[in-house]
Amino acid sequence: MEAAAEPGNLAGVRHIILVLSGKGGVGRSTISTELALALRHAGKKVGILDVDLCGPSIPRMLGAQGRAVHQCDRGWAPVFLDREQSISLMSVGFLLEKPDEAVVWRGPKKNALIKQFVSDVAWGELDYLVVDTPPGTSDEHMATIEALRPYQPLGALVVTTPQAVSVGDVRRELTFCRKMGLRVMGIVENMSGFTCPHCTECTSVFSRGGGEELAQLAGVPFLGSVPLDPALMRTLEEGHDFIQEFPGSPAFAALTSIAQKILDATPACLP
Repeated sequence: MEAAAEPGNLAGVRHIILVLSGKGGVGRSTISTELALALRHAGKKVGILDVDLCGPSIPRMLGAQGRAVHQCDRGWAPVFLDREQSISLMSVGFLLEKPDEAVVWRGPKKNALIKQFVSDVAWGELDYLVVDTPPGTSDEHMATIEALRPYQPLGALVVTTPQAVSVGDVRRELTFCRKMGLRVMGIVENMSGFTCPHCTECTSVFSRGGGEELAQLAGVPFLGSVPLDPALMRTLEEGHDFIQEFPGSPAFAALTSIAQKILDATPACLP
């Protein structure tokens, strides 16, 4: 029998989505960031919990490097990224003295921080909490899922790239989700071709269709393909809002479509 969630800092969070990948380098943090921004532009209040402890890149992607985490009466206050406080972030990146400092921790210390992030961050009222996880199926994933299980996460979004090596790793990630009892909301294929900004022809740089084929074989939804886009890469490097700045981009259409599918798959909350 599942443990009931104790009232606490996640009590006001309606839906929790974990973003997973079978391997590094597939753009999982990119998808986490842009999904959160797309949901925010759809009128939702969104938080991002970055539990990629050894590679906390989301503060840079959202232009929040160097910001400080403050204590409040309910624990840690997340870093708010806009005046309306419609999008907030917590990351180990805010706790490091220097941005280039390495996190050289053994498993128990990492797991303790993950549990502290889950219990001690005062998110307030959120429509969605997007949890960006490290690559693979490690202790950190199990600690994250077990800490969040009482709050009944909506499910996992799994990111891959088209080539067979990445797709094979994602197949293992799907097995991990089944073993952990975590629903797979769908697969996203990132870096799915390069669309020329001059002639709009799409070139398949890393093969094509692997994510969609895997989704069909695994019996899970395929949420969409996100093409390589220099504008997306540039806004992530500079910490700007791609969804706001490039509505004409093919990547914008793909990312907002994925966000809409997440919205459509979200059960209505009773008041």
